[in-house]
Amino acid sequence: MMETTKTQEGGSLTLSLKGRLDTTAAPEVIKELDEILVEGVESFVLDMADCDYVASSGLRAVLGAQKKMNALGGTMVVKNVCESVMEVFEMTGFADILTIE
Repeated sequence: MMETTKTQEGGSLTLSLKGRLDTTAAPEVIKELDEILVEGVESFVLDMADCDYVASSGLRAVLGAQKKMNALGGTMVVKNVCESVMEVFEMTGFADILTIE
């Protein structure tokens, strides 16, 4: 079960993920990202401090958010990535296309 928490201040938006970003959770996260990443969002932070697993469908959700922010002319940062998720990002080349802090 994935929990998301959204925080917005002006043009800055943070989405915190808690749980596993797996095939069950990914469609819900993608739907939420589609609803919140809209005109006016200039910077987006995906906080993965409490996310300990990412499946390929979860990677699609993260990539979709990056593409959407690119289209909006904004920036996206992925923060607080745990070691196991970072390994997935590195193996898939996502570490090269995402801004990870």
